[in-house]
Formats: sequence, C-alpha cells, structure tokens
Amino acid sequence: MPLAGVTVLEHAVTRALLAPEVTHVIVVAPVSHIGEAGAIASRSGRPRDVDVVTGGAERTDSVAAGLAALRPTDEVVLVHDAARALAPPSLFSRLVREVRAGHDAVVPGLPVADTIKQVDAAGRVVGTPDRSALRAIQTPQAFRRTVLEQAHASGAAATDDAALVEREGGTVHVVEGDRLAFKITTPDDLAVAERHLADL
Repeated sequence: MPLAGVTVLEHAVTRALLAPEVTHVIVVAPVSHIGEAGAIASRSGRPRDVDVVTGGAERTDSVAAGLAALRPTDEVVLVHDAARALAPPSLFSRLVREVRAGHDAVVPGLPVADTIKQVDAAGRVVGTPDRSALRAIQTPQAFRRTVLEQAHASGAAATDDAALVEREGGTVHVVEGDRLAFKITTPDDLAVAERHLADL
C-alpha cells in the first residue's frame, strides 16, 4: 500500500530505525513479498541492521519466525505491525527503556472513548465494562527476549503477543500509546496518514 510514494512497510522500517535503541530490525514478510522487503532493507540506510525472513500461515507463526532470526545480542524484542507505519521513533525508544527498567512486557495503549458492550452469541448484551479501566492496545509491543520466547514455546495462538505472556502468568505493563500508531487498513486510514505526513 503506497503512502506518500513509499510503501507502508518502508515507513514502518524507517521509523523503527530512527529510534536509537533499535539496533536490529527483522522484517517478516509473506513469500510473495520477500523481494519487496529485501529491496526495502537495501534502501534503509542500515542494510546490515535489517534482516528479512518468510512468515508463516498465522500471526503467531510469523512472530516465531522473527524470533528465530534474532541475534545473540538482541535482549529486548519489539513486535510491530507494519500497518501502524506512523508509530513515532519516540514510542519505540520509550518501550525499550521501560523493559530495560525492569518490566518483562510493555505495551502502548490509549483510553477507550466509546462505551463497550459485551454480547453473547445471540447479540444480547451481557455486560458493560467500565471504560475507564479499558485501553485500546497498539504496537510496537516490547518484551524481554526470554519472556517472549517462553510464551511462544507454548504453541498457543493469540491476536497479540502480550496475550501469550498473560497466559503464561506474566505481567504486562501498559504505558500511554500514541495517536500516530493507528492502523492503516482502509482508504480512509490512508488518507488520514497522508495528511499526517504532510504536516510533518
């Protein structure tokens, strides 16, 4: 998906590399996009710091492929969705610092503005959670490497890696997210992202 003449993936890689704490990026791509990902790595300005690997059938499989490509010196792991291509370098830096300060897992989250209803299979409301205690979770998500590897060793599937850590009994710390770390998945999202880039 093009964004101001550059693919969303390229924006995501570039922003990650602008964070001083990020010393190694692993792009996990479907086999159909390996060539494009390799070209992005070559153009990144730090090609030695960018590796490209083939992803799996499910999200968890793709993260596992990325974990397998870590270098021995990689102690903090950030898991990020390319669709959140405008996540600022400062967010990456802040998350790494939080893990280094002692947290095993740290995720960015924003307060939920809408009232949330829990419904059953028939569509009946069964609960209304207090939204003051809810957060919309974003990526990148940061983990101590050993914690994330242990969580993935279970073989369970999840919509995000923090959920795997939670299932293993780990504690996940939430910090303030960033409005720029929104998902670019529709033409309207792309238009919003283009406007943000024009303002930078």
